Amino acid sequence: MRIDTLTVGMFQSNCFVVSCEDTGEAIIIDPGDEGDRIVDHVKGKKLDVKLIVCTHAHIDHVAALPEVAPVLGAPVVMHKDELVLYENLDRQAMLFGLEPPGKVKIDRSLADGEKIVFGKVTGEAIHTPGHSPGGISIVFRDENPPVIFAGDVLFRGSIGRTDLMGASERQMAKTLKEIFLELPNEMVVYPGHGPETTISRERRSNPFLIDADGWDM
Repeated sequence: MRIDTLTVGMFQSNCFVVSCEDTGEAIIIDPGDEGDRIVDHVKGKKLDVKLIVCTHAHIDHVAALPEVAPVLGAPVVMHKDELVLYENLDRQAMLFGLEPPGKVKIDRSLADGEKIVFGKVTGEAIHTPGHSPGGISIVFRDENPPVIFAGDVLFRGSIGRTDLMGASERQMAKTLKEIFLELPNEMVVYPGHGPETTISRERRSNPFLIDADGWDM
């Protein structure tokens, strides 16, 4: 499996192009901005994009969908609980003084536990709410080392905000305790912003994980 990270837009969001090195089949995770650049990268690598996955529907993770999805002809998926946020992109844009982005059809919802297969690579969608109600992470347990794309739940040294529309501190605490703290130490975390990290590093140095038992659930 090959992972290409494109950091895009004013919010410096990470868009990931994840591909099977044997077959050239790929998925795109979170096309948040600079759609032309994402498309050029995919075409330059001669990849066959099978799916576009949105870890959540905040504007900085979906704004380039209209530039990417129609050109590549790949279906767009997100968790059903994110559709309300997606339908409110105009409101999100207004909060940041931005022009509202266009929208595309969300082809289907992505369910908790659903397998994501491209080429010889298999991942799994996990419902990880907290930063948003339908946030999902994509985990690849069979890679060496294993990998998780965490959206805006877990960052290096921090976590995602819980004061936005649809966010919940209680849900975030539950997600961190019951999902992320149960992951193996060697798992590499690719967050929605900033550099990658590992579960081991975050257990040792991330104050939100160190103090997770003290969160009020």
